[in-house]
Amino acid sequence: MWKHSVEPMADLSKALIIVDVQGDFVEGGSLAVEGGRALAERIATELLVEPHPYDLIVTTQDWHVDPGKHFSETPNFVDSWPRHCVADTPGAEILPGVTEALSKLNVNQEIVLKGQYEDAYSGFMGRNDYGVKLADILREAGVGSVDVVGLAADYCVASTAIDAAREGFRTQVLLNYTEGISAELVAKAFTVDFPREGVSIAYP
Repeated sequence: MWKHSVEPMADLSKALIIVDVQGDFVEGGSLAVEGGRALAERIATELLVEPHPYDLIVTTQDWHVDPGKHFSETPNFVDSWPRHCVADTPGAEILPGVTEALSKLNVNQEIVLKGQYEDAYSGFMGRNDYGVKLADILREAGVGSVDVVGLAADYCVASTAIDAAREGFRTQVLLNYTEGISAELVAKAFTVDFPREGVSIAYP
């Protein structure tokens, strides 16, 4: 089950942010994270375990139209990457198992798209269909605490979690529900960046 060491602030709601569990980021996609499909299955299974503490669930998606130098034919896999999650393509869609699980929940949900014309690792750079930024979506829902899961731990999950903490939300990353690309960068995120930024970690 989800492990929640960070409880919601008094009188405030709690949100789950599912980061970029998309076709291009799992095995068979153009920028696959090893273990991505198994992660999506774990998230989908856990979403259906009741009760859970979330008043709002947000899914983020890379949704690239023309992100400039973020795409490269000769990527360095640091700040340039192969083409991935191009808007309105199968690789940009959330994995079906996750969307099916979400469709069964009686919980408020939001979709946030990011990176249309920029790199946009953090979900907090994204907006919903009405142009509302993620931070404002959370505040309007009365959210005080967030749990962050998804792909990839060392890039979009880390960036989203750090931005959540900087925006004033009590923030926790659920270790069992994220996978990364670089073991070195994952270790740095969890041992250096998260403690420095006030992001908590739920260990198994």
